[in-house]
Amino acid sequence: MSSEAEAGSGLSELAKLLREEGGLMAELLPSSPPPAGDPGSPAALAASGPRADGRRGEYELLIEAIYEGYLLHYGEPRLLSSHDPDLGLLAGDRLYALGLARLVEIGDTFAVSELADTISLSALAQGAGAPDLAQEVWTAGARTVGWGPSEAHERAKKLVVAGAPDAIEAMRTSAHDASRTH
Repeated sequence: MSSEAEAGSGLSELAKLLREEGGLMAELLPSSPPPAGDPGSPAALAASGPRADGRRGEYELLIEAIYEGYLLHYGEPRLLSSHDPDLGLLAGDRLYALGLARLVEIGDTFAVSELADTISLSALAQGAGAPDLAQEVWTAGARTVGWGPSEAHERAKKLVVAGAPDAIEAMRTSAHDASRTH
């Protein structure tokens, strides 16, 4: 994938990568082309930030892998499908690992840490029966990967861990914090 690929192509590139690797993950792909990428997805959001300059395609691909892994655990996956819930969880774990390993390869340890927090905090929100909060965690985490950290985001993460009722608004606000470093 070129480093400056068209926005929203991460899902197609992920399907192509999984087909090329073959094996069980390729078998979980539909025979039809993947759905068009969502320009509002966490992957597209992260890839559009200044931290991804020169590597937008790579960031979109690897964050699509991580987000699809999350969806296999907690939502409706857009790319892979499994009628066996255990197999779906294993596929999700594999996609988490694939995306995080690629981030390590490009040397972005900040993004590895932020996405590990995003995975953990969204799982915590899902476990608490708060899927809307989980989605806000993903949006804010993706924005942080693309634009860098903020005090508001760090505060919002602490509120999610504490189970605070204002965590969702804090997370939503941190995703749109204008005081981010560039």
